[in-house]
Amino acid sequence: MCNRNKRREDDEDDETDSDSDSSDVSMSDSDDSGANIESEGDNEERDKPDKAVEDEEEEDEVIKAIRSAADAKRDHPPAIHCEDFITDISFHPSEDLLGVANIVGDIVLYKYTNEENTIVRTFEVHTKSCRDIEFSGDGEALFSVAKDKTIMLSDVESGKLVRFYDEAHEVPIYCLLVIDENLFATGDDDGCVKLWDLRQNSPNPIYRTKKNEDYISDMVTNESKHYLLCSSGDGSLTTIDLHGRKIHMQSEEYEEELTCLGLFRTESKLLAGSSKGRLFLYNWNEFGLHSDIFPGTKSAVNDLIPITENIVVTACEDGVLRATHLFPHRHLGIVGQHDLSVEKVDICNDGQFIASASHNNDIKFWNIKYFEDFERVSHKHKKHDKKREMQNNLPSSKVQNVSDFFSGLC
Repeated sequence: MCNRNKRREDDEDDETDSDSDSSDVSMSDSDDSGANIESEGDNEERDKPDKAVEDEEEEDEVIKAIRSAADAKRDHPPAIHCEDFITDISFHPSEDLLGVANIVGDIVLYKYTNEENTIVRTFEVHTKSCRDIEFSGDGEALFSVAKDKTIMLSDVESGKLVRFYDEAHEVPIYCLLVIDENLFATGDDDGCVKLWDLRQNSPNPIYRTKKNEDYISDMVTNESKHYLLCSSGDGSLTTIDLHGRKIHMQSEEYEEELTCLGLFRTESKLLAGSSKGRLFLYNWNEFGLHSDIFPGTKSAVNDLIPITENIVVTACEDGVLRATHLFPHRHLGIVGQHDLSVEKVDICNDGQFIASASHNNDIKFWNIKYFEDFERVSHKHKKHDKKREMQNNLPSSKVQNVSDFFSGLC
């Protein structure tokens, strides 16, 4: 479903006009004028001050540096430009495949390499916007939910629909989470959460609760699968006991939407992003009140992805992907940039790339291998400049820090 190269007839017309105009130029005085120009040029070169010559040489070095950077070997897949608005992205758990959901209800599956991205197949599964997609743990099935209130399970290899739930919710479904090989959960626009068991032939959920007053923005659980954590647009965090199938607790309501969730420190810490750009940290099993707040920019955090046990990358409304070290707390800098708001971010199966999707219908890949060197940040680091750190461009960023760029010219 991505844009193809279009013919540019206007450019062809311009080239034709250019050729016809150049053929009318008179060349009768070309020998004399050429000699005069050459002579004048020699005089100007002899009269040029030494400083001007030095400036020209320095400019040549800058051009060389720019060309060298442009010729560097690509270390990540090229960007994907799509025709339709992108609503979600999801990496396959074991293969180099990326699922892309869009606003018309389709899911496009891409095979990615450093050289190119190719469409493997398209799943035309929903009649309205497909809002969330996720692969099963073994990668054989692709789950999807949509504004049309349906849940679809598609076979990744054949592209065929293997199971569906019609009118699964009373209102449009916003998000889903695959818990294990049998269980998955869904949350809708009204704050209702439902739990489903694939072993049941019934089209009904095995558990339903409505504790929130606004949409369920994200859901997460840990390896023990004891609790299901649900963030909401009403500013609260709801914890569901999966074993007892009951509400465990609900946090205080913040004056901002909780938009996304992630687990850190061997799943002993929960992190929640907010619509005001803040990050709330919770101790595991202490979900009633946060233990720490990390202030960031005032731009909303639309999504986040854990990179290591200590590092998170946030996708923000201002179009910037930022990396933050949580323990100790320190902003590492900018991972990458989009022209418009970044809505979704995900990490590939081997951890080498993250992909991000923005409002201008593009998906960009960022090589984050360098984060292995950031894993250990000393607790005794020197006093740092938060503003400078927030503006620091990391190796994956398409923008270089000015000081780093010109350091190679000395």
